[in-house]
Amino acid sequence: MDILVAKKMKKYKKIGLALGGGGARGFALIGAIKAFEENEIHFDYIAGTSIGSVIGALFDFGLSSEEMISIAKSLKIRDIRKSMIPLVPSNTDGIENIIKNIVGDIEIEDLPLPFCAVAVDMKTGNEVDITKGNLAKALAGSCAVPGVFNAVKFEDKLFFDGGLQNTIPADVLRKNGCDAVVSIDINSTRGNGTNSTKYMDLLVASIKIMMKSNAIKGYMNSDIIIKPNLKRFNASKMTGMMEMIEEGYIATQKMMPEIKELFKHKRKKRFLFFKRRHNDKEKSNRKKHC
Repeated sequence: MDILVAKKMKKYKKIGLALGGGGARGFALIGAIKAFEENEIHFDYIAGTSIGSVIGALFDFGLSSEEMISIAKSLKIRDIRKSMIPLVPSNTDGIENIIKNIVGDIEIEDLPLPFCAVAVDMKTGNEVDITKGNLAKALAGSCAVPGVFNAVKFEDKLFFDGGLQNTIPADVLRKNGCDAVVSIDINSTRGNGTNSTKYMDLLVASIKIMMKSNAIKGYMNSDIIIKPNLKRFNASKMTGMMEMIEEGYIATQKMMPEIKELFKHKRKKRFLFFKRRHNDKEKSNRKKHC
């Protein structure tokens, strides 16, 4: 897929950031955030699918890339899911607890920037764009990969991973008033198949092939697509975390001239991007869990 850039430069009111799903490859998103920080790129709206929703929420909350790296280094797979047996799913308590330990038991509405986590309601089969309600529960629902996690009850809905319907939620940002979108695709090699004949490898490859088609609307609704080189990393393993972060940083810096050109055409307004809603006490509590 080719990189899409804005053809007609105009005065943009709102520029959104769409963070795609891709399991452990989501570490690359931290590297992208590091590049945004260094270049003082400030978005107006953030949307994420699966791991993209988690990193997006932390970014929205005001965590720096260095803080995220510190947290990531302390994590173990067992903190996220208890069952290591194929097709024996875990509850999402681990994900929810991690989020609460970092930002507190807050609502999506408490975040400084408008935010959306994408999930799929298994009762209807429809995509749900979650813009309000308990943050930890919403992120858990967005990350609940079938076969890995149990579905998440959220109000009257039953959520599985948003990647089943919308793996790069650029269109969500368009629907919520953004007239320009920068997206990050951390799974651009999806749908390439596998040479393996093992059952689980074939199952995973099949899911990726199905997800390839729903990535197209993400590309169509993006002005700029950042695609880190993550093919050599396993989406289900944390091995190579720092290398993935570096790949995210490199890919974003590579696209920075186009990103800055996009932001040149943004209407200026008074805006404090890294405003933190939490007070010093909350910050102190968060650091104890890092």
